[in-house]
Amino acid sequence: MLAILALIFVVLSIFSFLKSRNQVTPDTVSFGAYQATDGKRVFQAYNCMGCHTMVGNGAYLGPDLTEEYKHAGPAWLAAFLPSAGGWPTTAAVRAQLLDPNQSADTGTDSIEAYLKKFPGAAQRIERRGGGATMMPNLPLSKDEIGQLIAYLKYTSAMNTEGWPPKVEVEGLDHRLLLAHGTAAVTQTTPAMAAMAAPAPAGPTADPAVHGAQLVKDTGCVACHAADEKRLVGPGWGGLYNAKVSLADSSTVIADDAYLRESIRQPNAKIVAGYPAGVMPAYATLLKDDEVNAIVAYLHTLEKQ
Repeated sequence: MLAILALIFVVLSIFSFLKSRNQVTPDTVSFGAYQATDGKRVFQAYNCMGCHTMVGNGAYLGPDLTEEYKHAGPAWLAAFLPSAGGWPTTAAVRAQLLDPNQSADTGTDSIEAYLKKFPGAAQRIERRGGGATMMPNLPLSKDEIGQLIAYLKYTSAMNTEGWPPKVEVEGLDHRLLLAHGTAAVTQTTPAMAAMAAPAPAGPTADPAVHGAQLVKDTGCVACHAADEKRLVGPGWGGLYNAKVSLADSSTVIADDAYLRESIRQPNAKIVAGYPAGVMPAYATLLKDDEVNAIVAYLHTLEKQ
């Protein structure tokens, strides 16, 4: 009996390495210049499995991430990971599509085509965009975000052989009815529909208040802090009318003209100590009054 079990073990071990199983390996998957093997190390370093599962293994506080790339796509992930405390909006995802890595990886350069290709991202934006999450904002660098996207691209390409099994939940409407003890109702009531749909934000007369909302909606807070803390980009605390040192050893005053130019064409004047080409250009994404509203908001951020 021991010999038979040993033989079965050897046969199954050999079988697990056969290429006929069409199993992808992380060393063959990349996102731009970022490798999935490096992303796996980042995933482990931040103990992501303390809250999430991968192929059903891990903790169950957060959702299973095995096919997250397949559902939401790299642009949604790039908008979400730097500021995970809030759900990305359409504008935040659209800004990420300006990255050449995104268009090369997904084959799309418009938000409409992207959301059609990744319907999971469209559902997340529609149901949760702009809302708060239970996930903390992790101090992820730009490279770590790219590496994590490469790793999640790899896990989405894995042949999980049907594991974990798909949970049949009969859609969002049914879950809402279950939560309110009215599962017997077959149609969504107007109250449920109102609950599922986000309320439209009304206009505000104060441009600074409007600008504060815009920096959240467009994903600016993913890379910039409202104080002097350095994230992916420089902090905004006390920035207005301050002297800024540039990469070419010159200096400039951060007045209205400089701030508007930095929003529309961020590579026009690179701040010393920061690489070029990281921030997308918002010239075609924001209207003039929206840029002015963001600048008005920056006026209010005093140095702490």
